This record gives sequence, C-alpha cells and structure tokens, in this order.
Amino acid sequence: MDLSYILNELGEDRDDYFRAVSPPIMQTSNFVFKKVADLRSSFEDEYSTWLYSRGLNPTVEILRKKLAALDGAEDCLVFNSGAAAIFAAVLANVKTGDHIVSVADPYTWARKMFDNILPRFGVSVTYVDGTVTENFNKAIRANTTIIYLESPNSWFFNLQDLHAVSMLAKEKNILTICDNSYCSPVYQQPIALGIDLVLQSATKYISGHSDTIAGVLTGKRSLIEKIFHSEYNTIGSGIQPFNAWLLIRGLRTLPARLERISRTTKEVIAFLQDHPRVEKVIFPLHPSFPQFELAKQQMSGACGLVTFIIQADQCSTIEKFCESFSHILMAVSWGGHESLILPKCAGISPETFDPRDPAHRSLRLYVGLEEAPYLVADFEQAFNSIKNLS
Repeated sequence: MDLSYILNELGEDRDDYFRAVSPPIMQTSNFVFKKVADLRSSFEDEYSTWLYSRGLNPTVEILRKKLAALDGAEDCLVFNSGAAAIFAAVLANVKTGDHIVSVADPYTWARKMFDNILPRFGVSVTYVDGTVTENFNKAIRANTTIIYLESPNSWFFNLQDLHAVSMLAKEKNILTICDNSYCSPVYQQPIALGIDLVLQSATKYISGHSDTIAGVLTGKRSLIEKIFHSEYNTIGSGIQPFNAWLLIRGLRTLPARLERISRTTKEVIAFLQDHPRVEKVIFPLHPSFPQFELAKQQMSGACGLVTFIIQADQCSTIEKFCESFSHILMAVSWGGHESLILPKCAGISPETFDPRDPAHRSLRLYVGLEEAPYLVADFEQAFNSIKNLS
C-alpha cells in the first residue's frame, strides 16, 4: 500500500463528515441505539461496532487503520501510552507458570513489569544478550511462551536479527513481540521479518510534536481482537479521541520529518566524531557500529537518536556540559520537533560515578527539526564551557 495513500487518505471517508479535509474529533463517550436488537448485538460483539469509547471510537478507528497499514499488519490497537501497549501485549499471552525470554536491559517500564509485577503471578523472565541469536535458543524452556525484543534499544542501539529470532520462535510455537519505537514503521518492518506483535511509543515520531502520549500495538487480527476483549477494555487503557486526532495530524508529516531529522543527524554526527572531547559516537547506521551490516539489512533508516561518550573524570563536568546548552533541551523521550540531551549519569548518584565506565560518561542526543549549524553552534559553546575541566 502506498505510503502517501496511507497517510493522507486511508480510513478517511470525507463524505461522511461534510467533505471536511481533516477528520472530526468524535469527542463522545457513548453511542445511541434505536433498536434493542442492535444494542444486544453490540454487547455480543463490541469489536465490530460503536458502543462506548473506552473500546472503539470513529476518530480512533481512522488512526488504527493507518497505523496497521504502516506496519503491514492486519489490525491495530492504540493505547494511552507505550507502557500500556507493552503491558497488554505481554499480559494477554502469559499465564501462571509461563516463562519469557527478553533482551537484556529493555525499556524501563518493560523491565519493571518483568521484575516486579509478573513474578507475583508466577511468570518468570530470563534476560539474554540479544545480539547473538543462539542466546535465545539456549534460554528457551519448555514453558517459554514469549520472546520479547527491542531492536534497536534506545541507549546503545543493540539489535536482534529479527528474522532469525522469529524463525526460531515459530519452530517452538513461541510468540514474538518487538518494540519498534526507535525506527518507526517507516524505517523498519518487523512483521515482514516474521514478528507476531509489534509495538511502539507513538509519543515519539508518530506524534512528532511532543504534545501527546500514546502507544501502538499491531499484528494479526486474531491476536489484536483477543487483547481488545480482555486487557484493552478491562484495564481501560485505550487512547482518547482528541489524542488520536493529534496523532493523525502527526502522521501527515511523518516522512518529511524523518527525512529532515536523518539528514541533520548525519551532520551532527560528523561534528561529534571530529571533536577532541568525544571518545566515541554510537549510531546504528554508521560503519563503526558493531552490528552495522545487520542494521543495513533490516533497517532503511535510523532517524535522530545518537549516543556519544565524552572524556570526563568528574560527574560534575558532564553536568556542567549538559547545563550549558542554550537551545538543546535536557529531557527524556524523543521524536518531537525539539532536540534533546540526556546524560546517563542522571540515573546514578554522583558518588557512584566511575569515569572508567564508558556508560557513566555517555549522553543520548535526539536531533530534532532545527538546522544543523544551529545545533553544532550550541554544541561548540557547551564544549567550550568545560574546556578547562577534566
């Protein structure tokens, strides 16, 4: 299906809403019925009609169709956060006594679910280095029901061979779930590589404006409908119509934004690589990346998330560096219009800072929609602020 058609036309029956170019926000909690038989039918199959906006809503429906098509999936659910999408995808496919194999160091809230919530219900998790496919095979047990992937992850961008892992899982009747937030569906298609369920934080590139939080889950209709009838409706974690409308708006410019961000990112990386204070730059589609060949094979782009390691003996030096930016903002997340910096040392206490550990000296940069010279100039003055600091 053509990308332009998906973003601009799919699901948009303009004759149904006064020929308006932009679809309306159906800001309603409820839907009326004239016949008891129709109401009864909705109770029996809420997945095929409008009953209550906790479940399905016309504005959300337009977004669902677009996001499913972008992923090459049969169906889609949109949640009020990426964490909610993770939770529903996993919870729907485990029971007491089951076992999950997950990549090491997954997204924070996936890790909290694996470590703090699932063990309370007798579900165990084994973490593996996902850069080696055989590690998944070694970790699989007779009661393994899910392999959880995150390719690339959002700090050091470790990849998994998605096709190889999906083939391994299918041989053993294990469900695969992949977090595709880093690439977005424009630059990576996990379902085409054999993954069963694909999720992403729509807060990032899908939104693109840093003004809404959402999560996406796509896959076969049977898998998605199962989650709808259970976890999605029971927990009440569906997205609201206005936020869905914001995501539809964000989709209109998605390819243009990614193209601009990708181009600027290359220029910023070139600057960082040449700076004497930068020890290393980590980016999946740079030839220095250890999994560069795999990245080229399963990703068509890498957008704007870059990690770099600076030379610093003191945590205070890194803090000074981050606090010296005039235009690049210090914040979590990514995917919006604004460039962001996030120091790894913010997650540790200063007294535990170890300059011998490169991870402690790493910073994650998100390149937004600003011009490259504008960002480079901000970097130059920030580096100058620590010129005399070790």
